[in-house]
Amino acid sequence: MKRRIRRITRVISLRTRGMTLAMLASCGMLAGCDRRPDTGAVIVSAIGAAPRVADASRVALDMPTRLMMDSTAQGLVRFDAAGQIEPGLAERWIVIDGGMSYIFRLREGDWGDGTPVTADQVVTMLDRQIGPGSRNPLAPYLTAIDEIVVMTPQVIEVRLSRPRPDLLKLFAQPELALLRLRPSGGTGPFRVVHRGRAPLLRPAFDPGQADPDDQREARPQEDVRLIGERAARAIARFANRDSDLVAGGSFADWPLLATTNIAPANIRIDPAAGLFGLAIVRREGFLAEAENRAAVAGAIDRTALTAAIAPAWEPADRILPDILDSASLPQVPAWTLLTQDERRIAARRRVAAWTGGPIDMRIALPAGPGATLVYAQVAASLVAIGITPMRVAMNDAAADLKLVDAVAPYDSARWYLAAACMVCGEAAHAALEAAREAPTLAERGQRIAAADTAMREDSAFIPLARPLRWSLVSPRLQQWQPNTRAWHPLNRLRADTN
Repeated sequence: MKRRIRRITRVISLRTRGMTLAMLASCGMLAGCDRRPDTGAVIVSAIGAAPRVADASRVALDMPTRLMMDSTAQGLVRFDAAGQIEPGLAERWIVIDGGMSYIFRLREGDWGDGTPVTADQVVTMLDRQIGPGSRNPLAPYLTAIDEIVVMTPQVIEVRLSRPRPDLLKLFAQPELALLRLRPSGGTGPFRVVHRGRAPLLRPAFDPGQADPDDQREARPQEDVRLIGERAARAIARFANRDSDLVAGGSFADWPLLATTNIAPANIRIDPAAGLFGLAIVRREGFLAEAENRAAVAGAIDRTALTAAIAPAWEPADRILPDILDSASLPQVPAWTLLTQDERRIAARRRVAAWTGGPIDMRIALPAGPGATLVYAQVAASLVAIGITPMRVAMNDAAADLKLVDAVAPYDSARWYLAAACMVCGEAAHAALEAAREAPTLAERGQRIAAADTAMREDSAFIPLARPLRWSLVSPRLQQWQPNTRAWHPLNRLRADTN
């Protein structure tokens, strides 16, 4: 089995290199990435399916569609190039009553067909995104919203039952973009001028600017062509200098970059905040006991795992990256006090003492060469302690461990703990629920700290690293900036665009 694991690592490395080199060489793409002229539309390749306009309350959004929604159907606020909050549909806002009320004044705008935006419409759309029955992934983190009401035709109020200082960061996410369904339309910084699998986006006319005549003059370099495609094609397109940006890169596709001559200056890595690890989703057999789950977590060699993907990728041994809004420092598992050899010896003893027969463990991972390398490293660690691993698809209901790879939408310790708790014990669930319902920020911090302790004792999650997010960026995109959200709006790429 150990020889098989080593062979998996070598095979994926050779196959990935062979396939990509053949693809690039056949197109003459190994010359590196020189400066593209700053003429014509900005070409963006986003890793995923073809971009579309979609309602996040009904369907999940991948990277191309998130970019499409953020560009054409912004929310009340949005992220700028640095990942900070800037006005969106709301031109300004105030927070009153000790953080229990957010009042937004909407700017003048229309839905693209000349129909003006009204506060009633905005409230209806927000209710659809966060109300009962919504499939929006952000809805569970917005339960503190008590009601959203119309104050005037241009002013709305969001009333909370509990204070949420990070509410604006949630409202800035593309999943909360305000989209009119019939006829379809939004108020984002772009309008779609040519549809299809690679839509062409053009800056929308903004009546609030002082130079309306200049806005009506078409400048091709301000347009954006948005393409959704798999990572190998996106990388090949950039290497051939046929695109300006590759967005949405993750650990799964990172090894593909090693097979190209793309200049290091074009490869940009975000300091993404979030979770990367294995959730224990099947608590049966050997994994039914918290001590056994902790032994498996400690046995995995994180340093070897991250080094197999990217040398600068830092491993993680705890759920919380920092204190954030918890009242205590992040909880650290007891096994971190041991060396890697000591952890494996202890885990091997627990496996040997197990009387329930051979231990098989199914690990759910996405596709991609990086995921295969992660599997090889995790599998090697499990084999070393006497467990037989098996890789399965992410949607396999029989999985024992399932990868969580997510960028945090806002900076709360509770998000990390809740995202890690895909399946956890009653005590951990109760502690997380108590933190959610805390009536004050001080009490919330105390309850989050208690939930962190409960999660450590439950050993429901195996932290491995922080999310690896990368982009390929042409020098013409002077406004592109790395940020903790790993989010790069299409209207904040070139320095002279709005």
